[in-house]
Amino acid sequence: MQLTATLPVGFDFPSNGPVAFGLSNIELAAKYRILHQDTFVFDVAVFPRVFLPSGSRSVGDRQASVLLPIWVQKDWGKWSAFGGGGCQISAAGRSHDFCLYGGTVTRQIAPTLQLGIELFHQTADGIGNPATTSLGIGAKYDLNDNIHLLGYAAKGIQNARTANQYSWYTAILFTF
Repeated sequence: MQLTATLPVGFDFPSNGPVAFGLSNIELAAKYRILHQDTFVFDVAVFPRVFLPSGSRSVGDRQASVLLPIWVQKDWGKWSAFGGGGCQISAAGRSHDFCLYGGTVTRQIAPTLQLGIELFHQTADGIGNPATTSLGIGAKYDLNDNIHLLGYAAKGIQNARTANQYSWYTAILFTF
């Protein structure tokens, strides 16, 4: 079982308003692998997540939501492919519910460096909001067994001009 707590600082740079910055939606999650590659062809896991209301008036969602995804993974030496998807159900009501899915291929380049590429799609998350698809690249650098640096950048390839022109994040991952 993998337990996750994410404390994000978010920003928004809309084309029709001021830049916003603040505490975004806190995520609490538990990932449980129900099938394993050593006894089945793939790893299969459920990874339900709860997103708490944002602490900011200008960044993140002001209501709670739950994401219910299923993930599948296969490893071959230094290569790994994984993907899946699910739907997010919002306390704001059915008009804000959406589904997402994606796939990623990664390669362990060096003992401490992993690189990957991802294709990601999300259905419309509100009335008048279009679906989005993006293509991204990411990296994970291991400082040691417990501290890892993460970086990701993506370019929207569907409805990018109105919904998701660019996305990026940096993070520090602590593992125990």
